[in-house]
Amino acid sequence: MSHDSTDEASEAAHHPRPQFRRQEWLDLCGTWQFAFDDSDEGTERRWFDDPRFDATIHVPYPPESKLSEVHDPSFHPVLWYAREVEAPQLRADQRLLLHFGAVDYHATVWVNGEHVGEHLGGHTPFTFDITEALSSERERQLVVVRAEDQPRDASQPRGKQTTSEEPRGIWYDRTSGIWQSVWLETVPMLHMTGLRWTTDIENDLIHLDVTLNQAPATKRTVTVRLSVDGVLHTEQSATTSCRTTRVSIGIDSLRNGHKTIMWSPDAPNLVDAEVVLEADGGLLEDRAQSYLGLRSVGFRDGLFLLNGHPYYLRMVLEQGFWPESHLTAPSLDALRREVELIKRLGFNGVRIHQKIEDPRFLYWCDRLGLVVWSEFPAAFEYSPTAVSRTVHEWVEAVERDLSHPSIVAWVPLNESWGVPKIATSKQQQAFATAMYHLTKALDPTRLVISNDGWEHTISDIWSVHDYTPSGASIRGRYHTREAVHRTLYEAGPGRRKVMLLDDERAGQPVMITEFGGLSYAHELDGKWAGYATVDSSDELRDGVKELIDAITDSPEISGFCYTQLTDTQQERNGLLTEDREPKLPMDVLRAIISRPSRAIPAEDVDAYRRANRRAQDEKED
Repeated sequence: MSHDSTDEASEAAHHPRPQFRRQEWLDLCGTWQFAFDDSDEGTERRWFDDPRFDATIHVPYPPESKLSEVHDPSFHPVLWYAREVEAPQLRADQRLLLHFGAVDYHATVWVNGEHVGEHLGGHTPFTFDITEALSSERERQLVVVRAEDQPRDASQPRGKQTTSEEPRGIWYDRTSGIWQSVWLETVPMLHMTGLRWTTDIENDLIHLDVTLNQAPATKRTVTVRLSVDGVLHTEQSATTSCRTTRVSIGIDSLRNGHKTIMWSPDAPNLVDAEVVLEADGGLLEDRAQSYLGLRSVGFRDGLFLLNGHPYYLRMVLEQGFWPESHLTAPSLDALRREVELIKRLGFNGVRIHQKIEDPRFLYWCDRLGLVVWSEFPAAFEYSPTAVSRTVHEWVEAVERDLSHPSIVAWVPLNESWGVPKIATSKQQQAFATAMYHLTKALDPTRLVISNDGWEHTISDIWSVHDYTPSGASIRGRYHTREAVHRTLYEAGPGRRKVMLLDDERAGQPVMITEFGGLSYAHELDGKWAGYATVDSSDELRDGVKELIDAITDSPEISGFCYTQLTDTQQERNGLLTEDREPKLPMDVLRAIISRPSRAIPAEDVDAYRRANRRAQDEKED
């Protein structure tokens, strides 16, 4: 079952918000005026009234990157942007919204010299209604942005952005200021501000929660129309006088004989949606296009479940970093190609590492079929400020992305970054546990990992980071239930205990969610040496195969995540170069990565059937 027509797919892939699209929007990416403000004098000197910046920048690329055309990676804590915009003509019953996909870290925005709002957080979107700041006396409206990104503030969630002047070890060049889309959108006076899709497979229901910008003065009708392959299958309405209302639809209305409608990496079926807001008498007020996927996730008997069945996760660590553009993809096509490369390698999932990824990357994961673990970028100290900032932005990240069917797990913390004393500190343990429960409160439909890699408090998946270069070590630590128990509760592979609490295992899967990291010794040239080195492509092939064979041979391990997809600056341990060229033939890697696992015996049958289908296809050709 296809998602939609080619035109609609292209529209969704290019829209900054693929699951919530209106027709009337204007892309503001491109050339802006730009200035560094190292002495932080711009606000006092009112640069927002009359900016006269000598430099320009290509938005949305960060100023540290080549594609920004600034390409200055040194410390500049305060950045200013300005652009004159020809705003669309508004009717009396319309508003104009200014959207930012992400600005790192503290953004302040003025329109025509009028302060319209601020946002704290470098990885999540924000929106301002700028209607009242528009000037009829100006042919073009002036938008000014001040972005403050303190490079050494350890309480600021920053992920793998270096706090040093130069990237080193596993830390990369910074991505400051505007680094995702900026756009204008014309909306009605009363309009939708949020769409949240959830599926209740057990009760055969789809739920859509629609949020308005305010509670309507009189009752309104919200109508949802769901289509498959361009054919309308069902329509459901609800009347509301509240700011948020729920529309529920029976899944049976989408079924067509025995053809599956469930979403999975092997069958990424999506359902198109149109959501309409109407006043009395059927008068149209607002309309948006969206999509959803039907799937469930869970765990049982030590196995990850997708749509109620055991599913072996073969993931790869994705830094989402490009040499010429840093955390911003160099093009929209690059986002699609990234997903396609991951699938061609034989992986069925991706662990996005220390980054809240562009929604259009998640769109391609939804559409092409790739499960996602979404992980929050860490702060690097434990303090009240770091806790507050992490909680605030994590809530925004979950709310932004919880409708994507590809996301199956949330990871608020990784490797005790930001909670360095969690092994002994009850306070930091309470924070990790609180993040788990907070995430479950926001989204009970997905699995949550409190602290990926080690020192878990409570998690739905017990994940381990193990960078041994030896398959024999993997077999010794994970091939029997007794060995796994020792690995979890005694000395862990990273000199840290994996499970901090003595809770009994209640069916949680055990996965090795970082391993490998093999680098060519001759390519290092003084760069960070990674976790293990090899001298040739044959050794790389044999090393990857030895580790993945050892993991998939274990009946106790239900998935893995290989480190990593691409070389990233000085961290040269990818399966691909930083220019996305494979270091080994793709079919060789795919055969290694897709090897059937002992944990799910049915994978042997699946592999046999796939081989038969390929042979039949070749015979017919």
